[in-house]
Amino acid sequence: QVQLVESGGGLVQAGGSLRLSCACSGRTFSNYAMGWFRQAPGKEREFVAAISRSGRRTDYPDSVKGRFTISRDNAKNTVYLQMNSLKPEDTAVYYCAARAVMLMSSLQYEYDYWGQGTQVTVSS
Repeated sequence: QVQLVESGGGLVQAGGSLRLSCACSGRTFSNYAMGWFRQAPGKEREFVAAISRSGRRTDYPDSVKGRFTISRDNAKNTVYLQMNSLKPEDTAVYYCAARAVMLMSSLQYEYDYWGQGTQVTVSS
């Protein structure tokens, strides 16, 4: 079993930055590809970023590309999401997820474990 705990959410003005963290425990973190997803009120959960087990490969949707950066520290069992140039439409609950394979994925159903989420609110 894998436990994922997100932190770092909060309230920020448009144009500001936040860094989310997701701490992983229970299994060998480096065995898992990781992803970030978000869900805004009244909307479906959507893909935000993904990173391979080694950290050498990343993926982003166009909506955040160039503004968000996913990274991981396998020694600290933690994955990060650096969010810059935040917009009000980035407001959502952000979730990290883990899948027990090498390759990253943008598909929610391919992830095995999920955190409880952290709220990010961007004011205009």
